[in-house]
Amino acid sequence: MREFDGDYVLADNVWDEIVWIWRRTEAPRGCKVEIVEGLVTVAPLSSVAHNRVAERVQRRLYDVIPEDWGVYQRLPLAVPTRLGLYMPDLAVLPEKPLRAGGERLIAASRAALVGEIVSPATANNDRIHKLAGYARAGVPLYLLIDGLAPGGPTVTLHSDPEGDTYRSLRAVEIGEPVALPAPFRCTLYTGGFPEA
Repeated sequence: MREFDGDYVLADNVWDEIVWIWRRTEAPRGCKVEIVEGLVTVAPLSSVAHNRVAERVQRRLYDVIPEDWGVYQRLPLAVPTRLGLYMPDLAVLPEKPLRAGGERLIAASRAALVGEIVSPATANNDRIHKLAGYARAGVPLYLLIDGLAPGGPTVTLHSDPEGDTYRSLRAVEIGEPVALPAPFRCTLYTGGFPEA
């Protein structure tokens, strides 16, 4: 990869070029910058309700994960085969890949569970593009908390990734419990989740 005057790059492949653009994209403070289907996107700050849901899920997961694992918010997870670099609302994975430091991207395949909380700005990406990307990366569990779902607020646990999709899913209305399988083996209570 060759960089010219700091504002143009000649990369060996599309992925390297898009990541180069992503690293240089300036966005308002607090916004998240992602690559979705090869496009660099900027999403606005999450609402307070959105952050409350993330905190409740994170708190429950810390009760059941091993000591050397963490629950991370906005951790850049790379899915080069889908030209994707996602900053999920929650990602659960061992701490070891993070110890390398630097600006290294983490392969989405390292995550045991990824969670997205749908907002008006991210709905299409969370429901379609990221679902396909996480499945393609082999992320075992994709938790989609969708207070804006057309049929009513739902929490959907996708599992058994194959290709660009998940073979199994369990959807419940917000307010009903969701059982998380191994390695978590816990119940996520959604009764206090805001619906939008």
